Amino acid sequence: MRNKYSMLNVKWLMVISLSFVINHFSFSVALAQTITGNAPSQVAAGEQFRLTYTINSDEVEGFRAGRIPEELEVLMGPSTSRQSSFQMINGRTSSSSSITYTYILSATTNGTFTIPPATATVAGKHLTSNTLKIHVSGQAQSNNGQNRQAQPSQPGVRSAGTPISGSDLFIKVSANKSRVHEQEPILLTYKVYTLVELTSLNGKMPDLKSFYTQEIPLPQQKKFTVEHVNGRPYRTVTWSQYVMFPQMTGKLEIPSITFEGVVVQANRDIDPFEAFFNGGSGYVEVKKQIKAPGLSIQVDPLPERPADFSGGVGQFTITGQLDKTEVSANDPVTLHITVSGNGNLKLIKEPQVKFPADFDKYDAKMTDKTRLTANGIEGSVVYDMLAVPRHQGTYTIPPVEFTYYDTQSNAYKTIKTDAFTLQVAKGNGNSQVSDFSNQQEVDELNKDIRYIKTGDATQRAVGDYFFGSTGYWIALALLALSFVTLLIVFRQRAIDNANIGKMRGKKANKVATKRLKKAAKLMAANKPAEFYDEVLRALWGYVGDKLNIPVEQLSRENISQLLSERGVSAETIGEFIGALDECEFERYAPGDAKGNMDKTYNAAMGAITRIDNTMRKGGLRQAGSALNDK
Repeated sequence: MRNKYSMLNVKWLMVISLSFVINHFSFSVALAQTITGNAPSQVAAGEQFRLTYTINSDEVEGFRAGRIPEELEVLMGPSTSRQSSFQMINGRTSSSSSITYTYILSATTNGTFTIPPATATVAGKHLTSNTLKIHVSGQAQSNNGQNRQAQPSQPGVRSAGTPISGSDLFIKVSANKSRVHEQEPILLTYKVYTLVELTSLNGKMPDLKSFYTQEIPLPQQKKFTVEHVNGRPYRTVTWSQYVMFPQMTGKLEIPSITFEGVVVQANRDIDPFEAFFNGGSGYVEVKKQIKAPGLSIQVDPLPERPADFSGGVGQFTITGQLDKTEVSANDPVTLHITVSGNGNLKLIKEPQVKFPADFDKYDAKMTDKTRLTANGIEGSVVYDMLAVPRHQGTYTIPPVEFTYYDTQSNAYKTIKTDAFTLQVAKGNGNSQVSDFSNQQEVDELNKDIRYIKTGDATQRAVGDYFFGSTGYWIALALLALSFVTLLIVFRQRAIDNANIGKMRGKKANKVATKRLKKAAKLMAANKPAEFYDEVLRALWGYVGDKLNIPVEQLSRENISQLLSERGVSAETIGEFIGALDECEFERYAPGDAKGNMDKTYNAAMGAITRIDNTMRKGGLRQAGSALNDK
């Protein structure tokens, strides 16, 4: 009897224990996956608001928001956040996870606007969200206290979605002179003032026909200083400077320039741990259009110009020097003329030297020793003038004059060198010219007949010419055909080289293969950490080159979306994402073995090969379709 009761007790204990285990480790049934869009139904013009899409699953691929109307300006987004929860109630446990995509929008005009449904692939199913309607009316009221909190006066990184106003980031344009004479240099400066974290600024001075413009080289690494404007401490830097020489008179306009700045803002909603492992970032880049104002310059004409005016405007000096003061006839001599100072040195005319009639003169060699500074073009221009005296005597080269417009005295000035004296001895007799005593005999020699040709001569029949013959026309046709062929080949090559995205796509597989070869050597050397780093670089670099997108802008979500748009199947996309995940898992796996590296290497190689084959077939299909359409 005791044994019978003992057996019953054991059975009851087993039932109770099993029930306890089931109650403590049972999970709730997963809810049906949905995409829920949420945004306020009514906002004011200028007011910021959030647009969110929540998906109650973590198996999301290819998320795409509906087309947001242009009247709703996207200030930031999408930023991705993931949530997971685990609960235990009365011994029963449950878990759930979701992904939220957040946009920060601002309404620019009044009206009623519709945001179409968002789409995504969730757990292999294509889902759509609800449609959102937003009514915009009125004007947003600014609260001074809130504005000061949202827009601190101290420069730095602000939260994502914070608007960038014209007082936060602007450019001042200044000229050192507002009224000048024609050809007088003007220093034009573009200075940036910012309260936000500005990382880059792109803008270019247009070609101006009314100005000769040169940009002053500034350091690539910009160094900011603090300057107070209206009581606010701005970080300032001189972004670009130009020296401009007006070529026309009257009221000349320097047009406004629109710069595109990139401002970094902090994404406070993202988990740093998630950002690190998912290829995301704790910061977002926001583009901001900045309009630099234009300027007007009054350019006065120069007074009536002298006949020998050199075109120089500024302050100049001139010096001259002979390289030799005593030479023999027929020996060359060089006269160095140096024009120095500050002004339009690159636009002046060559000084005129009056050599004696018995000298042979040659074109001058000009050496530019100028530099571009904030004061204009400074330095000197050297003219080396070569001449050859043909017979003996004492010669005087008159002073070289240079007439310019002095901007300090507002008058024309003529400066000149000293005269030059040259002693020419009798030549060595190697030249016929040195045997004559005057220029008249030299001129007569130059008019004499040529020497009689001696030696064997080749005779040809009358009318026997290569020009006009059959061989001539055949050679001409071959040259023309070769020229056309080379023109077509080089033109196509230039078009292909100009398409940077296409060239990157073509070389993507080659670059990835080179990196995987390096990874194979690291695997053979049993260096797991370096091996996995190299494989990861191969995967991210391949997809970045193939899609023509910088690696820092890639994530698992937009990779899936972009590959899907290019016709890559979901299975192939899954293999590529799986290769990334496996590589990252093995990278941090303790006690990594040689077999794990082999597995990761084969997965990466297979994923890249399949994507490349799929996209190549897609490109051939598109080309065939285009030919059929034609």
